[in-house]
Amino acid sequence: MRLFVALGIPEDIRAAIAALICELKPLDDSWKWTRAENLHVTLKFLGEIPSDKLEGLKEALRRVDSGWPMAVKFGGLGFFPDGRKPRVLWVGMEAPLSLRTLARAIGEAVAKVGAPQEEREFTPHLTLARNKDGRVSERLRSALAKHSSSQFGEMNASAFHLMESKLKSTGAEYTTLESFPGARER
Repeated sequence: MRLFVALGIPEDIRAAIAALICELKPLDDSWKWTRAENLHVTLKFLGEIPSDKLEGLKEALRRVDSGWPMAVKFGGLGFFPDGRKPRVLWVGMEAPLSLRTLARAIGEAVAKVGAPQEEREFTPHLTLARNKDGRVSERLRSALAKHSSSQFGEMNASAFHLMESKLKSTGAEYTTLESFPGARER
């Protein structure tokens, strides 16, 4: 099973970001754009996990203390690793330090049941598109500059989700396997 742990986003933020994707997508066909229904904030990518580890993984996630609720704002655009040879186009997030603490706690919890450790520090973002070539057309760069300080909304996060990703010819399809309100909420 291909799994990840994520925050969902509310429909109003999803719609605002989807509108931006619709505007940007025709400007550069070298990018693979995230479908609106798949927009989320990845807290931990787990990769391929054997199905016999699923219950242990869920139990480990149930014990994570989240520190809910968390106010999160979405705004601004940027690239990973940088603008010179970009591979990921993202929407930025203004979030409390407790979101980084939560991502770290999730990583530690799932490592105890055999999930891979994260090599990079968690950077809050929402992925809009990916590009293997590291190229950006001038038309796309110009549009991104126009939207560089755009705001897409805010939410109070109150749960994280264990998600399964099934890769299909039409793109990834995500299914929520379980939601976790955090130890303080129970």
